[in-house]
Amino acid sequence: MTATATTVPAAITLAPAAAARVAAIAAKQAKPAILRLSVEGGGCSGFQYKFGLDDDPQDDDSVAETDGVKLVVDPVSLDLVAGAVVDYVESLGGSAFRVTNPLAASGCGCGSSFSV
Repeated sequence: MTATATTVPAAITLAPAAAARVAAIAAKQAKPAILRLSVEGGGCSGFQYKFGLDDDPQDDDSVAETDGVKLVVDPVSLDLVAGAVVDYVESLGGSAFRVTNPLAASGCGCGSSFSV
């Protein structure tokens, strides 16, 4: 009998720059250093990323941790961002969290929405 390989979606990753920024924001707001990433319908490409601080991960969330900061993603959103890296970038155009999503077929110029 031959074993069948199963593909497990890669976990999402929180880059150190993003972790540092979440820690700073959470400290200013006296909240836990937990960033929630969710995906909602909308935006100019079909789906959009939504970020917010969270108080506590849910039982079915996927959790990535970098430098003591947690990134939590619900199971439905994880299907659309598995393998992605969440970073924080600063440029002349401003600073923002940026998602590098290998599952996105296309995105918009602002980087906040995508399609699969």
